[in-house]
Amino acid sequence: MKYRALICALLSTVVAGSAVAQVSSHAPTAVTKSSPANTATVSQSTVPQVSDKPVARVNGAVLTDRDLVREMYTIFPYARQHNGFPAGQEASIRQGALEMIIFEELVYQEAVRRKVNVPPQQVKEAEVEFQRQFGSPDKYQEYLKLEMQGNPELVRQKIRRSMMIEKVLTTDVQNKSAASVAEAREYYNTHPQRFQQPESFSIQTISILPPKATDPGKLTAEQKNDIRKRADEAYSQAKTAKSYQDFGLLAEKLSNDDYRVNMGLHKAVKPEDLPPDILKMLRTMQVGAVSGLIPVQGAYTIIRLNSHDLAHTMSFEQVKKPLQDELQKSKYEKLRSNLAKQLRSKAKIEIV
Repeated sequence: MKYRALICALLSTVVAGSAVAQVSSHAPTAVTKSSPANTATVSQSTVPQVSDKPVARVNGAVLTDRDLVREMYTIFPYARQHNGFPAGQEASIRQGALEMIIFEELVYQEAVRRKVNVPPQQVKEAEVEFQRQFGSPDKYQEYLKLEMQGNPELVRQKIRRSMMIEKVLTTDVQNKSAASVAEAREYYNTHPQRFQQPESFSIQTISILPPKATDPGKLTAEQKNDIRKRADEAYSQAKTAKSYQDFGLLAEKLSNDDYRVNMGLHKAVKPEDLPPDILKMLRTMQVGAVSGLIPVQGAYTIIRLNSHDLAHTMSFEQVKKPLQDELQKSKYEKLRSNLAKQLRSKAKIEIV
């Protein structure tokens, strides 16, 4: 259940990670016609401060910035590793978190109105499960001291509140959102275009590229010789690769292109995204075959063909389970949205 799984998040200590934001930078690929440039940028991050001041009142119940920041970290957990929230996204994350904690409070108040009961034994079991996540009794006691004024009863109240919310969402949303096989088949039959799959190739590559920031048209003879030597050495090993795994390990070790971090794998490349000469060659290759050295703008690429799928229509059996999941998610979000509107329509909400 969604809210049972979020008990830990609902109670977590809000501490920003100390790691600086990671910067991703890749060499250009040498296979596709074009690929988006990967520019290394450093975004400013902000760490929200917590002072337990009110941020909203829901029918008189006060929600604090501690509630708000806790939810912000739930929405964007990477903030712990990246020293805060990206400055350009913090406002939208904050707004989403505010909407969520208001929704949770509205559902909780509805649970109270309905006299939803959570047996003490269930609360006790959830409390034991929660404590395990701290790894040691000392760490749990530290949490109690910092976040719960040293009072275990406050933890139980939070857990009980979370489980009451879960019960309302289960009856009003979860149990009503299931998508049957018949519903999935009806959608499949009325949206045939969605299940048309174009022709595609799955390939792995090992690309030997010029040094970064070097214009391929201005390579010196020495640089060209070095690139060709490295390419020949790579090919001598690649042509003996007997499997996806063998070729992939070589790609991780030898390749200079973007895909080396994924064992050289390009998933489902469409014909129109491939240079004409490479496309022509792929159409003549057997699955599992490794190409020779292919010159591409001052570089060399070696390709392994993993699969070649012709244009086809996916069968209902192929898409049944993911389609049911998709329809269930859509129904869940619609029911949840309707519940939120219904509860808001009769509530007094003040943003502080």
